[in-house]
Amino acid sequence: MVTRTVAFVGLGRMGGPMAVNLVKAGHRVLGYDVVPEAVDAAAASGVEPAGSAAEAATEADVVITMLPAGRHVLDLYGGQGLLASARPGTLFVDCSTIDVADARAAHGAARAAGHRALDAPVSGGVVGAEAGTLTFMAGGGAEEFAAAGPFLSAMGGKVVHCGAAGAGQAAKICNNMILGISMIGVSEAFVLAESLGLDHQALYDVASTASGQCWALTVNCPVPGPVPGSPANRDYRPGFAAPLMAKDLNLAANALRAGGVDAQLGLKAAELYAAFAEGDGTGLDFSAIVRTIRGSGASTASTASTASAKETTTNGTAP
Repeated sequence: MVTRTVAFVGLGRMGGPMAVNLVKAGHRVLGYDVVPEAVDAAAASGVEPAGSAAEAATEADVVITMLPAGRHVLDLYGGQGLLASARPGTLFVDCSTIDVADARAAHGAARAAGHRALDAPVSGGVVGAEAGTLTFMAGGGAEEFAAAGPFLSAMGGKVVHCGAAGAGQAAKICNNMILGISMIGVSEAFVLAESLGLDHQALYDVASTASGQCWALTVNCPVPGPVPGSPANRDYRPGFAAPLMAKDLNLAANALRAGGVDAQLGLKAAELYAAFAEGDGTGLDFSAIVRTIRGSGASTASTASTASAKETTTNGTAP
Protein backbone atom coordinates (compact mmCIF):
# COMPACT_ATOMS: atom_id res chain seq x y z
CA MET A 1 0.00 0.00 0.00
CA VAL A 2 1.21 3.49 -0.85
CA THR A 3 1.36 5.77 2.18
CA ARG A 4 -0.50 9.07 1.70
CA THR A 5 -0.94 12.20 3.74
CA VAL A 6 -4.51 12.69 4.93
CA ALA A 7 -5.96 15.82 6.48
CA PHE A 8 -8.81 14.89 8.81
CA VAL A 9 -11.00 17.73 10.06
CA GLY A 10 -13.51 16.86 12.79
CA LEU A 11 -12.11 14.49 15.41
CA GLY A 12 -15.23 13.91 17.48
CA ARG A 13 -16.75 10.61 18.61
CA MET A 14 -16.95 9.41 15.00
CA GLY A 15 -14.11 11.28 13.33
CA GLY A 16 -11.50 10.54 15.98
CA PRO A 17 -11.64 6.74 15.64
CA MET A 18 -11.88 7.03 11.86
CA ALA A 19 -8.69 9.09 11.75
CA VAL A 20 -6.95 6.60 14.03
CA ASN A 21 -7.89 3.73 11.69
CA LEU A 22 -6.21 5.60 8.84
CA VAL A 23 -3.07 5.81 10.96
CA LYS A 24 -3.31 2.06 11.62
CA ALA A 25 -3.54 1.52 7.87
CA GLY A 26 -0.16 3.22 7.48
CA HIS A 27 -1.16 6.72 6.39
CA ARG A 28 0.17 9.97 7.79
CA VAL A 29 -2.83 11.78 9.27
CA LEU A 30 -2.87 15.49 10.08
CA GLY A 31 -5.85 16.16 12.34
CA TYR A 32 -7.75 19.24 13.45
CA ASP A 33 -10.77 19.90 15.63
CA VAL A 34 -12.07 23.02 17.36
CA VAL A 35 -12.16 21.00 20.62
CA PRO A 36 -8.59 20.66 21.95
CA GLU A 37 -9.45 17.52 23.94
CA ALA A 38 -10.52 15.76 20.75
CA VAL A 39 -7.18 16.62 19.13
CA ASP A 40 -5.30 15.35 22.18
CA ALA A 41 -7.20 12.07 22.17
CA ALA A 42 -6.45 11.48 18.49
CA ALA A 43 -2.81 12.49 18.95
CA ALA A 44 -2.42 9.82 21.61
CA SER A 45 -3.11 7.26 18.85
CA GLY A 46 -0.76 8.68 16.24
CA VAL A 47 -2.70 11.51 14.56
CA GLU A 48 -0.46 14.57 14.08
CA PRO A 49 -2.12 17.75 15.42
CA ALA A 50 -2.45 20.65 12.97
CA GLY A 51 -2.75 24.27 14.03
CA SER A 52 -5.83 24.82 11.85
CA ALA A 53 -7.99 23.07 9.28
CA ALA A 54 -6.32 25.05 6.49
CA GLU A 55 -2.87 24.12 7.77
CA ALA A 56 -3.78 20.43 7.72
CA ALA A 57 -4.93 20.70 4.10
CA THR A 58 -1.74 22.26 2.73
CA GLU A 59 0.21 18.99 2.75
CA ALA A 60 -2.61 16.56 2.11
CA ASP A 61 -3.30 14.19 -0.77
CA VAL A 62 -6.85 13.79 0.51
CA VAL A 63 -8.92 15.96 2.86
CA ILE A 64 -11.62 14.21 4.90
CA THR A 65 -14.23 16.18 6.84
CA MET A 66 -16.57 14.87 9.54
CA LEU A 67 -18.64 17.83 10.72
CA PRO A 68 -22.02 18.50 12.36
CA ALA A 69 -23.90 20.23 9.53
CA GLY A 70 -23.74 21.43 5.95
CA ARG A 71 -23.04 25.02 6.93
CA HIS A 72 -19.86 23.89 8.69
CA VAL A 73 -18.65 22.06 5.58
CA LEU A 74 -19.39 24.97 3.25
CA ASP A 75 -17.85 27.50 5.66
CA LEU A 76 -14.63 25.48 5.88
CA TYR A 77 -14.51 25.00 2.13
CA GLY A 78 -14.96 28.73 1.47
CA GLY A 79 -12.78 31.83 1.79
CA GLN A 80 -9.20 31.09 2.71
CA GLY A 81 -10.17 27.73 4.10
CA LEU A 82 -9.65 24.18 2.91
CA LEU A 83 -10.14 24.63 -0.83
CA ALA A 84 -7.83 27.64 -1.03
CA SER A 85 -5.14 25.97 1.06
CA ALA A 86 -4.99 22.60 -0.67
CA ARG A 87 -2.78 21.75 -3.63
CA PRO A 88 -4.53 21.62 -7.03
CA GLY A 89 -6.34 18.34 -7.66
CA THR A 90 -6.65 17.38 -4.00
CA LEU A 91 -9.39 14.84 -3.29
CA PHE A 92 -12.03 16.14 -0.84
CA VAL A 93 -14.15 13.50 0.90
CA ASP A 94 -16.96 14.74 3.14
CA CYS A 95 -18.19 12.07 5.56
CA SER A 96 -20.60 14.37 7.39
CA THR A 97 -24.34 13.77 7.19
CA ILE A 98 -25.74 16.91 5.55
CA ASP A 99 -28.48 18.10 3.23
CA VAL A 100 -28.27 16.80 -0.35
CA ALA A 101 -28.29 20.38 -1.67
CA ASP A 102 -25.37 21.29 0.60
CA ALA A 103 -23.46 18.22 -0.55
CA ARG A 104 -23.94 19.21 -4.18
CA ALA A 105 -22.87 22.77 -3.37
CA ALA A 106 -19.71 21.41 -1.73
CA HIS A 107 -18.98 19.34 -4.85
CA GLY A 108 -19.44 22.41 -7.04
CA ALA A 109 -17.17 24.56 -4.88
CA ALA A 110 -14.43 21.93 -4.88
CA ARG A 111 -14.54 21.50 -8.64
CA ALA A 112 -14.53 25.27 -9.20
CA ALA A 113 -11.37 25.48 -7.08
CA GLY A 114 -9.65 22.81 -9.17
CA HIS A 115 -10.17 19.87 -6.83
CA ARG A 116 -12.02 16.54 -6.81
CA ALA A 117 -14.89 15.73 -4.46
CA LEU A 118 -16.91 12.87 -3.01
CA ASP A 119 -19.72 12.85 -0.46
CA ALA A 120 -19.40 9.72 1.67
CA PRO A 121 -21.58 9.70 4.80
CA VAL A 122 -21.42 6.68 7.05
CA SER A 123 -23.59 4.21 8.91
CA GLY A 124 -22.50 2.12 11.86
CA GLY A 125 -22.18 4.56 14.75
CA VAL A 126 -19.33 4.95 17.20
CA VAL A 127 -18.91 1.18 17.53
CA GLY A 128 -18.43 0.89 13.76
CA ALA A 129 -16.06 3.84 13.69
CA GLU A 130 -13.89 2.28 16.37
CA ALA A 131 -13.95 -1.18 14.83
CA GLY A 132 -13.39 0.04 11.26
CA THR A 133 -16.62 -1.61 10.10
CA LEU A 134 -18.55 1.44 8.90
CA THR A 135 -20.65 1.39 5.74
CA PHE A 136 -19.82 4.28 3.39
CA MET A 137 -22.41 5.60 0.94
CA ALA A 138 -20.56 7.56 -1.73
CA GLY A 139 -21.73 10.12 -4.24
CA GLY A 140 -19.54 11.49 -7.02
CA GLY A 141 -17.67 10.46 -10.15
CA ALA A 142 -16.23 7.01 -10.78
CA GLU A 143 -12.68 8.35 -10.78
CA GLU A 144 -13.15 10.09 -7.43
CA PHE A 145 -14.76 7.00 -5.97
CA ALA A 146 -11.83 4.81 -7.08
CA ALA A 147 -9.31 7.27 -5.66
CA ALA A 148 -11.08 7.39 -2.30
CA GLY A 149 -11.49 3.62 -2.10
CA PRO A 150 -8.31 2.74 -0.15
CA PHE A 151 -9.02 5.39 2.47
CA LEU A 152 -12.67 4.46 2.90
CA SER A 153 -11.81 0.76 3.09
CA ALA A 154 -9.33 1.50 5.88
CA MET A 155 -12.20 2.97 7.92
CA GLY A 156 -15.10 0.73 6.90
CA GLY A 157 -16.26 -2.73 6.08
CA LYS A 158 -18.42 -1.82 3.09
CA VAL A 159 -18.15 0.99 0.53
CA VAL A 160 -21.01 1.57 -1.93
CA HIS A 161 -20.95 3.94 -4.90
CA CYS A 162 -24.51 5.28 -4.90
CA GLY A 163 -24.31 7.60 -7.90
CA ALA A 164 -23.47 11.20 -8.76
CA ALA A 165 -22.85 14.14 -6.43
CA GLY A 166 -25.21 14.07 -3.45
CA ALA A 167 -26.27 10.44 -3.95
CA GLY A 168 -24.38 9.33 -0.86
CA GLN A 169 -26.31 11.80 1.27
CA ALA A 170 -29.56 10.71 -0.36
CA ALA A 171 -28.83 7.08 0.55
CA LYS A 172 -27.92 8.07 4.12
CA ILE A 173 -31.13 9.97 4.89
CA CYS A 174 -33.26 7.24 3.31
CA ASN A 175 -31.45 4.57 5.34
CA ASN A 176 -31.82 6.46 8.60
CA MET A 177 -35.48 7.17 7.94
CA ILE A 178 -35.94 3.39 7.78
CA LEU A 179 -33.96 3.02 11.01
CA GLY A 180 -35.88 5.70 12.90
CA ILE A 181 -39.26 4.30 11.89
CA SER A 182 -38.09 0.76 12.70
CA MET A 183 -36.87 1.71 16.18
CA ILE A 184 -40.19 3.33 17.01
CA GLY A 185 -42.04 0.24 15.77
CA VAL A 186 -39.80 -2.16 17.71
CA SER A 187 -40.13 -0.04 20.85
CA GLU A 188 -43.91 0.06 20.55
CA ALA A 189 -43.96 -3.72 20.16
CA PHE A 190 -41.94 -4.26 23.35
CA VAL A 191 -44.17 -1.87 25.30
CA LEU A 192 -47.24 -3.68 23.96
CA ALA A 193 -45.65 -7.00 25.01
CA GLU A 194 -45.15 -5.60 28.53
CA SER A 195 -48.82 -4.65 28.75
CA LEU A 196 -49.79 -8.17 27.66
CA GLY A 197 -47.47 -9.89 30.12
CA LEU A 198 -45.10 -11.16 27.43
CA ASP A 199 -41.46 -11.49 28.44
CA HIS A 200 -38.88 -9.40 26.56
CA GLN A 201 -36.75 -12.42 25.76
CA ALA A 202 -39.72 -14.39 24.46
CA LEU A 203 -40.70 -11.59 22.07
CA TYR A 204 -37.11 -11.24 20.93
CA ASP A 205 -36.69 -14.99 20.35
CA VAL A 206 -39.76 -14.96 18.11
CA ALA A 207 -39.34 -11.67 16.26
CA SER A 208 -35.58 -11.97 15.68
CA THR A 209 -36.14 -15.07 13.55
CA ALA A 210 -39.51 -14.13 12.10
CA SER A 211 -40.97 -11.37 9.97
CA GLY A 212 -40.26 -8.71 12.61
CA GLN A 213 -36.50 -9.14 12.25
CA CYS A 214 -34.61 -5.87 11.67
CA TRP A 215 -31.41 -4.06 12.73
CA ALA A 216 -33.26 -2.03 15.37
CA LEU A 217 -34.23 -5.32 17.02
CA THR A 218 -31.24 -7.62 16.60
CA VAL A 219 -28.38 -5.11 16.99
CA ASN A 220 -29.78 -2.11 18.87
CA CYS A 221 -32.58 -3.77 20.85
CA PRO A 222 -34.31 -1.03 22.90
CA VAL A 223 -34.77 -3.12 26.06
CA PRO A 224 -32.01 -4.62 28.22
CA GLY A 225 -31.33 -8.32 28.10
CA PRO A 226 -31.86 -9.88 24.68
CA VAL A 227 -28.89 -8.20 22.93
CA PRO A 228 -26.04 -7.77 25.44
CA GLY A 229 -24.18 -5.24 23.28
CA SER A 230 -27.10 -2.86 22.83
CA PRO A 231 -27.08 0.56 24.57
CA ALA A 232 -30.14 -0.48 26.59
CA ASN A 233 -27.77 -2.58 28.72
CA ARG A 234 -25.65 0.43 29.66
CA ASP A 235 -28.46 2.82 30.60
CA TYR A 236 -28.80 3.97 26.97
CA ARG A 237 -25.38 5.56 26.71
CA PRO A 238 -24.97 6.22 22.95
CA GLY A 239 -24.24 4.49 20.41
CA PHE A 240 -26.10 6.68 18.04
CA ALA A 241 -27.35 9.64 20.04
CA ALA A 242 -30.98 10.69 19.85
CA PRO A 243 -30.12 14.27 18.72
CA LEU A 244 -28.22 12.82 15.75
CA MET A 245 -31.20 10.68 14.78
CA ALA A 246 -33.41 13.77 15.11
CA LYS A 247 -31.03 15.67 12.84
CA ASP A 248 -31.03 12.94 10.19
CA LEU A 249 -34.81 12.57 10.28
CA ASN A 250 -35.17 16.32 9.92
CA LEU A 251 -33.04 16.15 6.77
CA ALA A 252 -35.28 13.35 5.50
CA ALA A 253 -38.42 15.33 6.38
CA ASN A 254 -37.14 18.38 4.51
CA ALA A 255 -36.43 16.21 1.47
CA LEU A 256 -39.88 14.60 1.70
CA ARG A 257 -41.60 17.98 1.73
CA ALA A 258 -39.42 19.36 -1.06
CA GLY A 259 -40.12 16.31 -3.21
CA GLY A 260 -43.83 16.19 -2.44
CA VAL A 261 -43.53 12.65 -1.13
CA ASP A 262 -46.44 11.42 1.00
CA ALA A 263 -44.43 9.61 3.67
CA GLN A 264 -46.47 9.95 6.82
CA LEU A 265 -44.39 7.58 8.94
CA GLY A 266 -41.18 9.39 8.05
CA LEU A 267 -42.65 12.75 9.02
CA LYS A 268 -44.12 11.37 12.24
CA ALA A 269 -40.80 9.75 13.18
CA ALA A 270 -39.07 13.10 12.64
CA GLU A 271 -41.61 14.78 14.88
CA LEU A 272 -41.26 12.20 17.67
CA TYR A 273 -37.47 12.23 17.65
CA ALA A 274 -37.29 16.03 17.55
CA ALA A 275 -39.36 16.20 20.74
CA PHE A 276 -37.38 13.36 22.35
CA ALA A 277 -33.98 14.89 21.52
CA GLU A 278 -35.00 18.26 22.92
CA GLY A 279 -36.34 16.69 26.12
CA ASP A 280 -35.45 13.49 27.95
CA GLY A 281 -33.41 12.09 25.07
CA THR A 282 -30.56 14.59 25.23
CA GLY A 283 -27.38 12.57 25.73
CA LEU A 284 -29.12 9.21 25.30
CA ASP A 285 -29.05 6.60 22.57
CA PHE A 286 -31.87 6.88 20.04
CA SER A 287 -33.26 3.53 21.25
CA ALA A 288 -34.14 5.17 24.57
CA ILE A 289 -37.27 6.50 22.87
CA VAL A 290 -38.84 3.31 24.27
CA ARG A 291 -38.99 5.17 27.60
CA THR A 292 -41.13 7.91 26.06
CA ILE A 293 -43.43 5.35 24.45
CA ARG A 294 -43.73 3.47 27.74
CA GLY A 295 -44.44 6.67 29.66
CA SER A 296 -46.98 7.93 27.15
CA GLY A 297 -48.74 4.59 27.24
CA ALA A 298 -48.98 4.65 31.03
CA SER A 299 -50.42 8.14 30.91
CA THR A 300 -52.96 7.14 28.25
CA ALA A 301 -53.93 4.00 30.18
CA SER A 302 -54.47 6.05 33.34
CA THR A 303 -56.66 8.52 31.48
CA ALA A 304 -58.66 5.72 29.88
CA SER A 305 -59.13 4.00 33.24
CA THR A 306 -60.38 7.20 34.82
CA ALA A 307 -62.78 7.81 31.95
CA SER A 308 -64.08 4.23 32.20
CA ALA A 309 -64.67 4.61 35.94
CA LYS A 310 -66.61 7.82 35.41
CA GLU A 311 -68.75 6.17 32.75
CA THR A 312 -69.49 3.22 35.05
CA THR A 313 -70.51 5.54 37.87
CA THR A 314 -72.74 7.57 35.55
CA ASN A 315 -74.52 4.43 34.38
CA GLY A 316 -75.21 3.47 37.99
CA THR A 317 -73.31 0.17 37.90
CA ALA A 318 -70.40 1.04 40.16
CA PRO A 319 -69.91 -1.21 43.20
